[in-house]
Amino acid sequence: MSTRIAFLKGHGTENDFVIVPDPGNALDLPPAAVAALCDRRAGIGGDGLLHVVRSAAHPEAVHMAAEAEWFMDYRNGDGSVAEMCGNGVRVFARYLQRAGHVGEGDLAVATRGGVKRVHLAKAVSDGGSAAGDVTVGMGRALLPEGDVEVSVGERSWPARNVNMGNPHAVAFVADLSHAGDLYAPPPHEPASAYPDGVNVEFVADRGPRHVAMRVHERGSGETRSCGTGACAVAVATARRDGVDPAVTGVPATYTVDVPGGTLVITERPDGEIEMTGPAVIVAEGEFDSAWLEGVLA
Repeated sequence: MSTRIAFLKGHGTENDFVIVPDPGNALDLPPAAVAALCDRRAGIGGDGLLHVVRSAAHPEAVHMAAEAEWFMDYRNGDGSVAEMCGNGVRVFARYLQRAGHVGEGDLAVATRGGVKRVHLAKAVSDGGSAAGDVTVGMGRALLPEGDVEVSVGERSWPARNVNMGNPHAVAFVADLSHAGDLYAPPPHEPASAYPDGVNVEFVADRGPRHVAMRVHERGSGETRSCGTGACAVAVATARRDGVDPAVTGVPATYTVDVPGGTLVITERPDGEIEMTGPAVIVAEGEFDSAWLEGVLA
C-alpha cells in the first residue's frame, strides 16, 4: 500500500533543497531515493536534500542530542552524504520556524560537521511576506599546508586549501567566465589533497572586501550558492589581503556575491565565522511512496 510522504521546497540564495520532515527517523532514504527526489526533471528537484530528524533518533547525532534537538541529515543531489551545508542550515532553521518547532532568536542544529549555532532574526515586513535573515555560526576555518592547483581547460591557478568542515579549493581569477561551464569537477593537483573530492570556488574582485564567486559543489555540480564555500572564499580573500582577525583583534567582514544573491561573512578574532543571508520556504506538498518505490525498482 502506498503512503503519502510530506515534503517542502526551500532555498538560500537559490541553493535549493528538498526538505523531508522525519522526526523519528522512520524513512529509508538510500542514495538512489535522494537522487530521484532531487532530479529536476523526473523528481521534485534540488541541489540537495534536508532530512529533518530529531538528534536522539539518529545514530550519527544521538551524542549531540543534549546540545541540539534537531539533526540536519544532509545529502548531496546525487544521494551522497555530506558533512555540512551552510545554506542548508539556514533553510533547515527556517523550516523549523515554519513548523512551529522554534521561534525567533537562537537555536542549535546538529550536523555531521558538529553543532551549529543559528540566529533567526525578527521578521521585517516590507508589505509582503518577507522574513528576517538567518545567521549561522559556521565554526572555524582550517587552512591545511601545501600547494594546490586547479585547472579548467588550458588555464590553471594556484588555490587556497580551506576546510570548513568540508573541503574547499579557492582560486582567484580575472573573470568568472574562466571557470567554464562547471559541469564536471575541475581537476586539481595533487590528487592526495582531497581524497574524498572537493568543492572548487572561482573568485573575482568586485571592490573593497567585496568579491563574487562561482562554485562547483562535489556531488551536485555548479550551484547558485554555497554557504561553506562563501565562508572559505571570505577567509581565503582575507588572507590574500593580509587580513587575519586573530592577529588584529578586529572582526573582518566580506560581502560575497553568488549567482543566487549575496551573503555577508564575518570572521571574528576568536576564529568563529558567521554567515548571514536569506532563507525561504517556497512550497510544500506530498509525494507518493509508490512512485519512489517504482523509481528504485
